[in-house]
Amino acid sequence: MRRLSPVRKRVLFRLSFLDRQTSIIGSGRPIPRLPLEGNIDLTYRCNCNCRHCWLRLPANHPSAKRELPFDEIGRIVGEARAMGCRKWLISGGEPMLRPDFGDIFDMITHRSLPYSLNTNGTLITPAIARLLKRKGAKMVALYGATAETHDHITRTPGSFAATMQGFAYLREAKTGFIVQLIPMRDNYREFDAMTRLARSLSPVYRVGAPWLYLSACRSAVRNREISRQRLNPADVIHLDPPDATDDDERITAAEADDKPPARLQPGEENRLFAACIDGCRDFHIDPYGGMTFCCFVKDPALRYNLRKGSFRRAWDDFIPSLADKVQGDPGYEENCGRCEQREDCRWCPAYGYLEHGRYSAKVAYLCALADEARSYRENWQHHHRRYFRIADITIRVDSDLPFTEKTFDPKFKKFEAAGPSEEMISLRHHFEQPAFDRDDMGQEVYRRAPWAIYRKDRSWIYLGIGPGRRDNTIYGAAVFNEGHTRGRIYNPSEALFRQGKLHALTMFPSDQILLARALADRQACFIHAAGMDIGGKGLLLVGHSGAGKTTAARMLRKQGEVLCDDRIIVRRRPEGLRIHGTWSHGELPDVSAGSAPLSAIIFLEKADANRLVPVTKGIETARLLAQHVVKSLVTADWWEKILTLIENMAQEVPAYRLQFDKSGRINDTIGKLL
Repeated sequence: MRRLSPVRKRVLFRLSFLDRQTSIIGSGRPIPRLPLEGNIDLTYRCNCNCRHCWLRLPANHPSAKRELPFDEIGRIVGEARAMGCRKWLISGGEPMLRPDFGDIFDMITHRSLPYSLNTNGTLITPAIARLLKRKGAKMVALYGATAETHDHITRTPGSFAATMQGFAYLREAKTGFIVQLIPMRDNYREFDAMTRLARSLSPVYRVGAPWLYLSACRSAVRNREISRQRLNPADVIHLDPPDATDDDERITAAEADDKPPARLQPGEENRLFAACIDGCRDFHIDPYGGMTFCCFVKDPALRYNLRKGSFRRAWDDFIPSLADKVQGDPGYEENCGRCEQREDCRWCPAYGYLEHGRYSAKVAYLCALADEARSYRENWQHHHRRYFRIADITIRVDSDLPFTEKTFDPKFKKFEAAGPSEEMISLRHHFEQPAFDRDDMGQEVYRRAPWAIYRKDRSWIYLGIGPGRRDNTIYGAAVFNEGHTRGRIYNPSEALFRQGKLHALTMFPSDQILLARALADRQACFIHAAGMDIGGKGLLLVGHSGAGKTTAARMLRKQGEVLCDDRIIVRRRPEGLRIHGTWSHGELPDVSAGSAPLSAIIFLEKADANRLVPVTKGIETARLLAQHVVKSLVTADWWEKILTLIENMAQEVPAYRLQFDKSGRINDTIGKLL
């Protein structure tokens, strides 16, 4: 089963035009203020009458006469495209209620990158299903697992059957779609059954926003029903948990500033929409041509009439002018503006307006959600997060399943850390695989079982593959950022995790796949070697399998500490080169998180006697070291960094060939060296 996370979370495998534009954040370059993503509601009319809906107008409502006609939509879309917009979200109401939906859809999407479409599915025809084959995300709402529940929510008899028919037409046309589950109080009792139905209909489903907004029309009757349908806060957080991946960044930033997290300040941050507008790269257009920066902003005074002006005027002048237009009132300063729960709260001025008709208004339901979110974060810290430190780098491991004392092999105990540090690698384990679009994976740079590796913009995508050419099964996946310091790992099942005694934090055959890339950016690398700390001096005993690394480590263990008998990290630090222990051991289970200054490089050779032969030429030392570097994903820039480190090692550290036998007299030979 492949489940997409809730609406606020990014789908990692669908890197769109917007993703590519905003990827320049990582390069430190400023993002131009461009209208990259458009949201357009074609109508607020709908053939259903859902209990939770905050926008719906009857299908025959006279407002249809005020909706933008095809030609005006075409003009607006063209002007937006000329300014950079390539991605559109098409929604409603029910957009297919418009008789010209097909023409509008074709016009908007034929020159757009992947679009998104929201629909209840009841009006899908075979012709529309074929039209929707165009690449994009089609999200079809499901309100129940049975006709009784679904039709109760929509208050429209026959809507469940019509939606099922819509699904059938899409499947007949081989048009991919996402089932969008809409949870609320009257259907939550069968939410598990809704999930099973979604799985049977499509490889992908998602959960729509599980907390409900009050009506834009401020109808007391409608708002009472929406309020009644709201889930308990605990259920909302269960369905749409807060993203705890930035917790460490918030904590370390606060510690660095030596002050508590920032709160909204009077006068400056009292401009309630300023932050939204400053960071805005998208826009919303309502059915009547009103444009603003957010779909939840319904105040006519905050919308620009595109029928009377140009898209450029709306984007360049009108929307920026709104940053100063809405100010917080004294109640805001005493409540939301000063609230310690702000980091965990979903409140925004638009929600305050929908709830109470005032932008500054506190929303009690969101306060309850914030309390639950904080409890969730605390529970996550205790049960779903662990820290480990290797080579002065902290690896934070998060998991959707809770950790136990038996999750990781006991060898990791020596590498456990209490919390974050300045240098971090962050991993997140999921236990469901997302949908894969093999045509949109980027450039394939490596294929050899067990991995196929793709480069997609500033990301690396790893797919677990089998040895057979005809085996198309995906045996797990991972997505890493460019530097391999952040990654999400998608495990095919929970079985291995629950079995416990994992030998790798990544749950891969080895963590070297991750670390070999991340280390290169830190003037470090893995060497196929044993490492010893003898009297504060680090010995690097280099050799491939069978060279005698474990044998040598056993002979020397009484003289000092074994850091590891098979994989050692060498890293340049300000004080010089150091060797660091790892958990990737061979036959000898001794491991250590310790480190020592690199004092000698020793290339092991089994022989009939014990001899220590100096390697006098640095180029020979570098050549031998290059043969013993542990490689994962090899690229030109990676090799350049590794070769620079190897050259430094060869120039700065004495190297020897150690020819040794099994007599145990290696200790005397090493003693002379030290």
